[in-house]
Amino acid sequence: MRVPSLHVRSPQSCQLDVGVQNTSDAMTRQAALDGGVSPFTPSERITCSVPNSNAVDITREFIDFIYDNPTVFHATEYFAELYTKKGFEFLAERDDWTSKLKKGGKYFTTRNGSSIVAFVVGGNYKGGNGAGIIAAHIDALTARIKPISKKPVVEGYTQIGVAPYSGTMTNTWWDRDLGLGGRVVVRNADGTFETKLLCVPYPVARIPTLAPHFGAPSRGPFNLETNTTPIIALEPSDLSENNLKPDEEGAPLAEKHNIRLLRVIASELNVQVKDLLNFDLELFDTQKGTIGGLDQDFVFCPRLDDKMCCFAAANALLNTAEEYAATGSNINVAAFFDNEEIGSLLKQGARGGLLESSITRVVRALGDGATVQQTYANSFLVSADVKHAVNPNFEYAYLPYHTPKLNVGITVPWDPNGHMTTDSESAAFLEEIARRTDNKIQYFQIRNDSRSGGTIGPMLSSSLGCRSIDVGIPQLSMHSIRACTGARDIPLGAKMFQAFYKEWEDVDQTFKRGALAAFS
Repeated sequence: MRVPSLHVRSPQSCQLDVGVQNTSDAMTRQAALDGGVSPFTPSERITCSVPNSNAVDITREFIDFIYDNPTVFHATEYFAELYTKKGFEFLAERDDWTSKLKKGGKYFTTRNGSSIVAFVVGGNYKGGNGAGIIAAHIDALTARIKPISKKPVVEGYTQIGVAPYSGTMTNTWWDRDLGLGGRVVVRNADGTFETKLLCVPYPVARIPTLAPHFGAPSRGPFNLETNTTPIIALEPSDLSENNLKPDEEGAPLAEKHNIRLLRVIASELNVQVKDLLNFDLELFDTQKGTIGGLDQDFVFCPRLDDKMCCFAAANALLNTAEEYAATGSNINVAAFFDNEEIGSLLKQGARGGLLESSITRVVRALGDGATVQQTYANSFLVSADVKHAVNPNFEYAYLPYHTPKLNVGITVPWDPNGHMTTDSESAAFLEEIARRTDNKIQYFQIRNDSRSGGTIGPMLSSSLGCRSIDVGIPQLSMHSIRACTGARDIPLGAKMFQAFYKEWEDVDQTFKRGALAAFS
């Protein structure tokens, strides 16, 4: 990503942008003098050179990833393609994996096009050995298009019916340039069904605020059904454009959605309106993320939660895959789940069993009769989800000494009520890895008078019965349509996750020997 030059008025540290502009200004001033009038003297335009950025390549790659993959379906496909390019073999859930699984193999599977589990089987794997797992969620807060999105025309505006996915359509979603994307089920010419990904390449919707001049109505409270309906067009001057064309008669979606919207979708997918069968579409912020701050310390970007941890974990798994496939004795896993923001209860969520079934199939194929329960007992789970960085405007809302900073290292959250899985043993385990690999760890716990969030850690660790810790990359403005993290936080997260994949096996042995000694 190219950071644009900054234009300021007159800092002495910047160089004057000289050239044709100055020559033109001189001619203008001379012409004004010749005419006997006082010349207009424009301000000097100063161009600052961009300071050296603290960000590394992975941060810029992440920004591009978020921009190019705005929905959970796009993000999942991105990781699937990335794994494939790096030599991972795709295993369809419907197929028998037994003959395909090999020691030293690299694999991935998906469910619903919105969850993905990738794993590397160590070349020295033995039945009963464990799995080193990093699990995150790949979904983000959004606004979903309703199954019947047609709305009555209001004062000449064409609107679209949407519903909040988790806590969206708050004030941060108002007055934003919103794109449209997701997946669409279409009928092919041969009668088969196919799912295609859609991303309309320009903003199509906006939720307009009411100007403060209107007084009380502009201050809320606002009704999510009636006050947050996006506008997507003005009604056409030729109202016949709202009528169905002969080849659109009988189209399955024609009575459910605005026909002009359907035409845009069909055009983008290069199909006919009558071939559109159904879709899962959503709105998203179209503004690309950027690196910012005086010293380029920050990343301002949409959808950090929790694609940031997914991206770091995937990079860590790929960076260690070849070595681990050759020398590892366990299984390294990266699992990214949909629906965390709404409870994880659907088949593609963390409660859907995709992780458990994937590990079980490996054990049955390669475990020489070992039980999956033994495998889980020897496993370690890192539940990775973004964490709250300290906000300098609200430092009083944080527990003292539990104030994670940006560009320092990952955060380990604690919660006495079980919303996080961190305990003394799992914290000591990860801290030992951090000491060995020059990683820093920060702590976070919510105040007693605040409410803690939750992660997929408790549900997965209880299902697997394995040791677990919660970690996260810190960020500001969680659940806003645009958030902020440090320009070095994504590479720092990837560094810690890579250290986990490389060191957890050895650290686990030191804990195992200590446990045996305690009972000998």
